[in-house]
Amino acid sequence: MSVSERYRQAWESYWRETSDVPGDAIWDVDPSLGAAPHLDLLAPHADTSLPIVDLGCGNGTQTRYLAARFGRTLGVDLSQAAVEHARRADPAGAAEYRRLSLTDTAAVADLARRLDDANVYMRAVIHQSDAADRRPVAEAVATLLGRRGRGFVAELTEESKAVLAKLAGSPGGPPPKLRRVLDHGLRPADAADKEVPEVLAEAGLEILADGPTALAQTEQWPDGSRVELPARWFVVSRA
Repeated sequence: MSVSERYRQAWESYWRETSDVPGDAIWDVDPSLGAAPHLDLLAPHADTSLPIVDLGCGNGTQTRYLAARFGRTLGVDLSQAAVEHARRADPAGAAEYRRLSLTDTAAVADLARRLDDANVYMRAVIHQSDAADRRPVAEAVATLLGRRGRGFVAELTEESKAVLAKLAGSPGGPPPKLRRVLDHGLRPADAADKEVPEVLAEAGLEILADGPTALAQTEQWPDGSRVELPARWFVVSRA
C-alpha cells in the first residue's frame, strides 16, 4: 500500500515553497513549546538509550532537540523537500534524515530491522493523513517500537477545526501561514476524536498514558496572542 500521489505531491509542493526561516511553517514552533514538554510525558515510560525516530519530521526543528537527549536520532518525512530542509538546518549532523512513506510497510519493516527496538515521536500526523492511511501510519509506529520502544503521539482534536475556522475567518481572511496550508490542499484536524485511539488499538498498540493538550502554532490571533490548537497526547507501547 502506498500513500496517495495527491497527498504526497501536496506535501512536496508545500515544503518546496517553505523557506528555511524558522517558524515559516505554521507548526514550526521552538522545541520549548513542542518536543520538550512532550518528552517530559514520554520519559517516565521510555528507555532513552534506545534510538528515537521522529515520524513526519518536517524541517527537523523537533528532531534536533530529540537528538540532544537520545543516542541515535532519525527524522523521516514523506516529503523529500522537507528532508532537505532538515539536513540544511543541521549542518553538524546531530540527527539523520531520510524520506519514508509510513504506509510503505516493506520500507518501515526494513528500517525497524536496522534500528532494532526504537522510541517514536509523532506530532500531528494521523489527523491529516488520508482516511485509508491512518491505520497503516499507526501500524508503522507499532513496527518501529518493537518490544522495548515507547511512542509519543499527539493529534489534533475535532475542537481544533473550530479554532482553525475562526482563524480562517479573521478580518482579511486566513493569515498567511494558514492560507498556505489550505492552498496546498492539506487538511488539518480531519480525524474524529474517537478514531485516533481506535486506530492505535487496531494497530496493536496499548495506551499507557494520555491526556488533553494544545499544540502551539507560529501564527497569531489579531490581538497578538499565540494560536494553540486543542489536541490529545498518547504514550504507547506494543500491546
